[in-house]
Amino acid sequence: MRTTGLIAALALLWGSGFFWIALALDGFTPVQLTFSRLALGALVLVPIVLIRRLPRPAGRMMWLHLTVSALIGNAIPYTLFAIAEQSVSSSTAGVINATTPLWTLLIAFAARTDDRLTARRGVGVLLGFVGVIVVFEPWNGVAGGTAGGTLACIGAAASYGLAYIYQARFLTNRDLPPLTLTAAQLVIASGLLALTLPFGGGIGSPSGLAITAVLVLGIAGTGIALIINFTLIANEGPTAASVVTYLVPAVALLLGILVLDEPARLTLPLGALLILAGVALTRARRSPARPSP
Repeated sequence: MRTTGLIAALALLWGSGFFWIALALDGFTPVQLTFSRLALGALVLVPIVLIRRLPRPAGRMMWLHLTVSALIGNAIPYTLFAIAEQSVSSSTAGVINATTPLWTLLIAFAARTDDRLTARRGVGVLLGFVGVIVVFEPWNGVAGGTAGGTLACIGAAASYGLAYIYQARFLTNRDLPPLTLTAAQLVIASGLLALTLPFGGGIGSPSGLAITAVLVLGIAGTGIALIINFTLIANEGPTAASVVTYLVPAVALLLGILVLDEPARLTLPLGALLILAGVALTRARRSPARPSP
């Protein structure tokens, strides 16, 4: 029951994230938005780590792994989704995010951290990417957004998949609590984004709603959500943790269509169902993996 509750909470936080991104882009550039949500998340979590006197990362290699994880798990995908939603609807971005488990499987297979790519899993991957094609309707000139926005969404989902594998291999089960790992990663990711701020566009005049959206993204959608994410990875493994994306499309679709009044295209739920059916096929029961050396 505890795992189910964590998955549901994370799905709600991440599923609504696309909604808040759409609102925050009314006054913030993608780089400014991403930096703000990362910095807010860090400002919430770091004091908790200090007050509770939790163990802190030590050693050059640990900080190197945290930097890589911050790049591929936060800085890159957050920025790519913010860029994508300048031309792609929030509901569409949420649906494409559901391909994360497919990328997790493919990357795990390529890195030899998972068992062989069976025929059933291969069909699942193929079906999932057929769903992506259905969502973007290339026969109608990419109905869900521009080609650039499409690629940004796909790149963000692939980056998340890579992060799941990397975090499970190098960061979890290292005698450091998830809160410590999360706080350190957010600090590093904030620093990486700060370096790009001079190239991220001028300062706009964000509305009160946009500022509220950034606050929600930073405090809940980034800080709290990453604690839950690390906990799931540590307890259940990267593939099991990524199952949360089964629920993210539903949240993103409902908020995008009902609240933001985005086009209710039939291909969106159809594509989402194909993607999730593909994910279900890839999650065939398998024998337990050997512990990493």
